[in-house]
Amino acid sequence: MSEILSILQKDKRAASQRTSELGIYGETLAVVHLIRAGYRIVLTNFKVPVGRNSKGVQVTGEIDIIALDIETLCFVEVKARRSDDFAPVISAVDTRKQRQITRTSKIYRRLFGVRDIQYRFDVVTVLVRNHAEPEIELTKGFWNPSKFRKRRWELPIWNDFQ
Repeated sequence: MSEILSILQKDKRAASQRTSELGIYGETLAVVHLIRAGYRIVLTNFKVPVGRNSKGVQVTGEIDIIALDIETLCFVEVKARRSDDFAPVISAVDTRKQRQITRTSKIYRRLFGVRDIQYRFDVVTVLVRNHAEPEIELTKGFWNPSKFRKRRWELPIWNDFQ
């Protein structure tokens, strides 16, 4: 029985390693693509604690690439996949991931004192099919951080309910 478990664990580690290699490859291709598009790379793989989850465990936020597009600070998420048969690659940048990157970007801007600079959230997708050239696509301004702002009860619309 332990032989079966060790085989399963090895397969899990191998799959995880392949995924990690694909991610690193995708980020490398994304950096090259952004530089060719005129971006100036500021930082890659920025990680910082962003708070605690509902179970009290420390949560770390990560931004794959931080770059300047002329005078706009861009927080870039990179998604690399081997296939888009079931869903487009960009669909992996869901609301939860957007919220986490938005929180991390606030901390970055506060840490480095760049609150007054214009910023946006971009996504680079990398599709690496077998035996084919990688397909790289840049989506500028994929989401707006205003959708994550807390609603204020003092807004005039709420006065009707008092």
